[in-house]
Amino acid sequence: MDEDSFLFLSPKALPFIECLRISELETEELKAVKKTRSKGEYCWTVTPFVPRFVFHQDRSISRVTYIDSDLWFLQDPTPIFQEFQNSGKSVMITEHAYAPEYDMSRKFGKFCVQFIIFEKDGSKEVTKWWEEKCLEWCYNRLENGKFGDQMYLNEFEDLFPDKVHILQTKDYTLAPWNASHFDFTKSLFFHFHSVRLLSDIKIHLGVYQLPKIVLNQIYLPYFKDLIHAIDEMKKEDVSVVSQVSLSFVIKTSIKRLKFLFTLRSCKLIMTEKMVRS
Repeated sequence: MDEDSFLFLSPKALPFIECLRISELETEELKAVKKTRSKGEYCWTVTPFVPRFVFHQDRSISRVTYIDSDLWFLQDPTPIFQEFQNSGKSVMITEHAYAPEYDMSRKFGKFCVQFIIFEKDGSKEVTKWWEEKCLEWCYNRLENGKFGDQMYLNEFEDLFPDKVHILQTKDYTLAPWNASHFDFTKSLFFHFHSVRLLSDIKIHLGVYQLPKIVLNQIYLPYFKDLIHAIDEMKKEDVSVVSQVSLSFVIKTSIKRLKFLFTLRSCKLIMTEKMVRS
């Protein structure tokens, strides 16, 4: 989604990865709305166009799976694809599956833009509708039942019942908003929503109370992967830019006593009240 990432990754010729340059794929409609959206809002606007870009790039591809960049796989995701295959549908979406104490479905939607499968044959009607909606309105605010690209998924069930499958095995998809509700050993991926890099040595964990076992078994290994990635970047003089402002850190980490994670020493800095045993 940006030129720096493309220039960093392309020369590496990583196995099974082909980098696509967004500037060579953008439609005229996307270019027209780009100036009216923030960087994050524009990324969301582009989401429904991703299948079209990939199918156009390689005509032999018959299926595209969109995943958020803050997903981390705990196990082989094949069971998700098996369930989708058995459904006979063309598109698959996943629910937030909120734990009751974190249910924000009225504001942010029943479904989460985190892992979506598109079959080349059969998904075009769905993606075209979603593209048009995101071009029309896609902002980082709540407005008339809309939020970014995500609330539109609520309408998939009614508009495309013969084309869209909803993942039934909800505990495959773990996130901080349901980590207290599902057995993490059954989950296939974890969505690190609200985790933010403060620097190359500190991370803000977000606003959720997390079971201690999830912190130890999922967050710590993930952060070790981040350390490795950051070290690889630093070898090429690529610096880590803080994802949050100082005012955000003061507000959420000091006034509200949320988590910080110190990468190099692998220490969690928190209060007892923030962790569920």
